[in-house]
Amino acid sequence: MSDAVTSNVTECPTNDMDIAVLLPCYNEAATIFDVVKDFQKSLPSARIYVYDNNSSDETALLAGKAGAQVVREIRQGKGHVVRRMFSDIDADVYIMADGDGTYAAQDAPELVRLLVTENSDMVVGTRLGVTDDAGRKGHAFGNTIFNKLYREIFGNDFSDIFSGYRAFSRRYVKSFPAISGGFEIETEMSVHASTLQLPVTEIGLEYGRRPEGSDSKLSTFKDGAKILLKFASLMKETRPLLFFGYVSLAIFATSLFFMLPVLNEYFHTGLVDRMPTWVSSMALLMMSIMVFSAGIVLDSLAKSRLEQKRILYMAIEGLQSKQSNDRNVDLLREKTAQMRTNKRSKNRTNNAA
Repeated sequence: MSDAVTSNVTECPTNDMDIAVLLPCYNEAATIFDVVKDFQKSLPSARIYVYDNNSSDETALLAGKAGAQVVREIRQGKGHVVRRMFSDIDADVYIMADGDGTYAAQDAPELVRLLVTENSDMVVGTRLGVTDDAGRKGHAFGNTIFNKLYREIFGNDFSDIFSGYRAFSRRYVKSFPAISGGFEIETEMSVHASTLQLPVTEIGLEYGRRPEGSDSKLSTFKDGAKILLKFASLMKETRPLLFFGYVSLAIFATSLFFMLPVLNEYFHTGLVDRMPTWVSSMALLMMSIMVFSAGIVLDSLAKSRLEQKRILYMAIEGLQSKQSNDRNVDLLREKTAQMRTNKRSKNRTNNAA
């Protein structure tokens, strides 16, 4: 853990907030007991939830023994677990980490501190040591490619969109739709923040190695393909003009590929010998125009949806607003108690006279 993180942990006002630690797990018996205990030490006042996703080992049993509240989610996939967690639990601050011990629980108070002091809706612990383990070289290469692609499409808000160590405000959690079913859920989280232009913060944290007996559940090619498809789906939903613009451009280029030889022949001979090719190229040209027109219409609808999502987000009380309201309630109670004390003192004085 970095010196900056160590020096600021004690400044985190965690005791005055309702904090929930969320640990989605699948076959993490080798690590979950220690992970729960570490979070209990780092955030003594926090409620710790372990969501067991059909584990075949003793993950649920060991989590319960460690003192966590264990909930089972039968739909397989991290996205389904996150959706269930965000639906079930009410808190002021949410900490989400993996149950494999690769994220240090000692960094959790710093995530909470940044969430409060920066007035952010999400704090992401970017992984500093993700490439140290030779077994992660393929994953690290994919991370680099997908992060660059994300910045090109959705903006420069994040440098590590796949980090599983995050802190959220209640406003973020209760406005997040959680549509994804698998590991692509982290991508959806980042896109949600980017499209709504929510305040987010990143902090570099050490990323540990899995201990002996704990295996990664991530498939480089299978999950990479799912994430790529999720990129395309989210691009279609949030930036339809750009998405359909690229599709229209591809169809238009195909149309030109078939059209230009026919035009060249016509200008030289005055004849169109390949009529089917000409008709096909014109059909592709019309298709290109129609797809681009659809992108324009859907872009207007996407902006309308974005406005509605923003209104829903603003309707949820933010962390700073809640703290301000709590202080006002405390001041009102103190003032009421003082008025009652003054009134009693005045009554005693009148009775004595």
